[in-house]
Amino acid sequence: MNNTENYDFDLKNYTPNVRYLNDMPEVIFDNDWLEEQKQKNNNPALYYMYRELKKDGDLRYDITVIPPLLMGKEYTKTLGHFHQKKSNEIYIILEGEGLFIFQKGKDEVEDFYAVRGKKGDCVLVPEDYAHVTINDSNETLKMANWVKDKSDFDYPTVKNKKGLCYYFTTDGWIKNTEYKNIPKVVFKEPLKSMPDNLDFLK
Repeated sequence: MNNTENYDFDLKNYTPNVRYLNDMPEVIFDNDWLEEQKQKNNNPALYYMYRELKKDGDLRYDITVIPPLLMGKEYTKTLGHFHQKKSNEIYIILEGEGLFIFQKGKDEVEDFYAVRGKKGDCVLVPEDYAHVTINDSNETLKMANWVKDKSDFDYPTVKNKKGLCYYFTTDGWIKNTEYKNIPKVVFKEPLKSMPDNLDFLK
């Protein structure tokens, strides 16, 4: 298992980009909860992104912090995006635990799987897949990532399709009917160590 201290940062001197509810209402499952927030004029911060904390050539190192929050029946999550070809990414979990979901296919789903990770685990995002990170715990999820700095991510497709092909809720997995040919959920194991060489990200 990784020594996460090698990857962590003291973030108090850094200013994050914040993703608020109003930035991603399209992908929220529980419409009743969403409407209630609108009526109350609530716009909670869902997660915090600390970008480009360091660089290694063309690679960028970020940290994302996702506090625990229940959005009605759905656990808090990232907006999600599709990676293009030749655009891999790797995460290491610094604190807490979370659920990472992956999807290939923007209309008809070719592949879907989930990875459960905890502190010290690493999770690879393969090229040509979309991914979303879910914090379904009672603790803050803090994770770091290495990714190509100029990677081209597709966020609009995820918004237009109201998320990926599954929502993870207090009632379990629920299919998103915006997609066709949704397969069963398959779980895969995380990596237990960071690869020594990150050239596969370039």
